[in-house]
Amino acid sequence: MTVRFGVFVPQGWRMDLVEIADPVEQYEAMTAVAKAADAGPWDSIWVYDHFHTTPEPTRNTTFECWTITATLARDTQRVNVGQMVGCNGYRQPSLYAKIASTVDVASHGRLYAGIGAGWYEHEWRAYGYQWPELRDRMGSFSEAVEIIHRMWTEDDVVFRGKYYSVDKPINEPKGVRKPHPPLWIGGGGERVTLKLVAKYGDACNVGAGKPEVIKRKLEVLREHCDAVGRDFDQIIKSTNIMLEPGESTGEILARVEGAVNAGADYVIVYIPRVAYDHEPLHRFAAEVIPQFAG
Repeated sequence: MTVRFGVFVPQGWRMDLVEIADPVEQYEAMTAVAKAADAGPWDSIWVYDHFHTTPEPTRNTTFECWTITATLARDTQRVNVGQMVGCNGYRQPSLYAKIASTVDVASHGRLYAGIGAGWYEHEWRAYGYQWPELRDRMGSFSEAVEIIHRMWTEDDVVFRGKYYSVDKPINEPKGVRKPHPPLWIGGGGERVTLKLVAKYGDACNVGAGKPEVIKRKLEVLREHCDAVGRDFDQIIKSTNIMLEPGESTGEILARVEGAVNAGADYVIVYIPRVAYDHEPLHRFAAEVIPQFAG
């Protein structure tokens, strides 16, 4: 099985730009990683949708998700550009659909549009978003995914739900990739999220590189696909792997193999300190990616 690979660019969320003082230089360091990936065998580059740093909020740079998605799309020529994942609570789904359609055109059809329910409570409150109970967060997420998908595939969409309503929004252009920009739905919730993947998603993201979790979530996804008559094999099964400083190629290969054997066919890696040193990015491209070329 051929496995494709993506890599996160350093945008500040994981405190990965703090050794660079000037914000313009920080941005250029992020862009330089994107361009390095664009020149190699990577299929995609990825950004997070967060406003404050992790593991705790600090007064350090975190570049905004969709702004950098758009600019990185114009700074690269080949790689797909995605968000892992867009937080539903931060943008009305009709606006999300419009933003994504615009960026898909700007990228000449290289957008991977990521969407998830969101989880970083202090960010919501800090930016003035109401923090809903889990039931309402998932309910609004379900409605949002339907609205986004319909605005990419239909004209004159009318939707009146518990959380959102739209009345014939004009979304032109809808994007350039056919039949629509690929929708990557992040999260492993078995009752809501994976059911949405089965119905609307082009890709899922589950398991955080842990084989036993990946295997379980994909079993559930297959059940949901069977229930709605969806071809399970049409859905990309992605997972994220966080590399460790100094990790050997052999150790990395073992981790990727574990995820792939569990059913993942797409691996997105985070490489620490890549803003300051591209060597691990190039080494992964030369020594790991070819091992999974099929």
